[in-house]
Amino acid sequence: AYWEQAPLVLLPFLSVLLKSHFLNSFFVCLFAGLRGISQVAAKIDMEFDYDGPLMKTEVPGPRSRELMKQLNGIQNAEAVHFFCNYEESRGNYLVDADGNRMLDLYSQISSIPIGKNFWEFLQGFDTFVNRPALGILPPENFAEKLKESLLSVAPKGLSQVVTMSCGSCSNENAFKTIFMWYRSKERGDNSVTKEELETCMINQPPGCPEYSMLSFMGAFHGRTMGCLATTHSKAIHKLDIPSFDWPIAPFPRLQYPLEDFVRENEQEEARCLEEVEDLIVKYRKKNKVVAGIVVEPIQSEGGDNHASDDFFRKLRSIARKHGCAFLIDEVQTGCGCTGKFWAHEHWGLEDPADVLTFSKKMMTGGFFHKEEFRANAPYRIFNTWLGDPSKNLLLAEVINVIKREDLLSNVNHAGKVLLMGLLELQSRYPHLISRARGRGTFCSFDTPNDTIRNKFIEIARNKGVVLGGSGDRSIRFRPTLVFRDHHAHLFLNIFSDILADFK
Repeated sequence: AYWEQAPLVLLPFLSVLLKSHFLNSFFVCLFAGLRGISQVAAKIDMEFDYDGPLMKTEVPGPRSRELMKQLNGIQNAEAVHFFCNYEESRGNYLVDADGNRMLDLYSQISSIPIGKNFWEFLQGFDTFVNRPALGILPPENFAEKLKESLLSVAPKGLSQVVTMSCGSCSNENAFKTIFMWYRSKERGDNSVTKEELETCMINQPPGCPEYSMLSFMGAFHGRTMGCLATTHSKAIHKLDIPSFDWPIAPFPRLQYPLEDFVRENEQEEARCLEEVEDLIVKYRKKNKVVAGIVVEPIQSEGGDNHASDDFFRKLRSIARKHGCAFLIDEVQTGCGCTGKFWAHEHWGLEDPADVLTFSKKMMTGGFFHKEEFRANAPYRIFNTWLGDPSKNLLLAEVINVIKREDLLSNVNHAGKVLLMGLLELQSRYPHLISRARGRGTFCSFDTPNDTIRNKFIEIARNKGVVLGGSGDRSIRFRPTLVFRDHHAHLFLNIFSDILADFK
């Protein structure tokens, strides 16, 4: 039966192979290999591949050098070999921004499987098809596209940006950036010593200094090794993984409704801030200097835990007082979901952060930072992909839509409808719903326990509503930026029926 269906299953793939003129070449190579004859490799059809290299300038040429200068104004670009014209590149040949055609035996750090622009039917989508190793071979329009996308929404004071593939690697490399900045600050004008170069290779100080990042209970910053040391939301993330001795401060546990517990919540935030300072001093005495503080504007995975704007303003001051970098993790809260493009904008600070990480709704991962945090040498902040330029194109369009459709206003309006509805349901079913809270559509509420929470999620799904959990008993809302008032009302009506029938 499988063989009878094989022609139908393989037909789309065969048609693509035939269209690309690859099939004949494939069989020539295959049969040559079966004969055991060493011979010149079969040429792929001229329509697909070039017939050889063609050099017009030195490499890097004038155009590449100019583009290096542009990109170097945004991020450390010293690792870049040259800039590429991916539209003109094909098969085994890479064409640079100066029109030089080169036989490529490096293949984006060994990552291109079947040649550049192989899928001819996707002409015009070269940015999506050719995923470059951005750290060494970025496309020629890369700096321009960063300005159109990420730099057009850069937070206050953060003029530099580095793209990454996800939230975890964004935070991980942000931590590294902070540690390098702190060591550079300590080193001053002195050069790196021979001892540092030797000891870093065996994971010992002074080459590997005993620095730490201060984080908060309930935080989630990712699953890579450094990020896990700052993640404290669920044991399942951390179990069996070695970690660092880094300080963990309590995050405020606010009482709701906020207007009824003003004094209590102020005392709770003051207690947490005092503990932050105590930990910084304690770890300095242990020779594990706190180089940076990392915090989410809303602890998302940890249970949608909020703190007041004043808490974050004071936390920023503590970081500055003790010479620590201040890193805001906006992986979940960025791109408009709290009613401002960045959640930290609610704090009203002129100098809100030294470093800010992003991902998720931003389509690409990465981090913004002040110029003083810029890597001082190539390959210090580096990986094969360093993100994906196609995601910057998507983000640029997302930003255009947000502005054109005034979606931040929509988020604020729809969020108010949603939160007011949750508060109304809370007043009617206080035994099932408590601590309703939110900013924009970034809303949540608590249930009595995780069993009831999970049952709510299951029932709602079966009634056509997808909900998510966070923390140990919270239900969270993460709708799109085009979630409208009528969507909120629809949910509230359905959930009202669920609560009324719940047993």
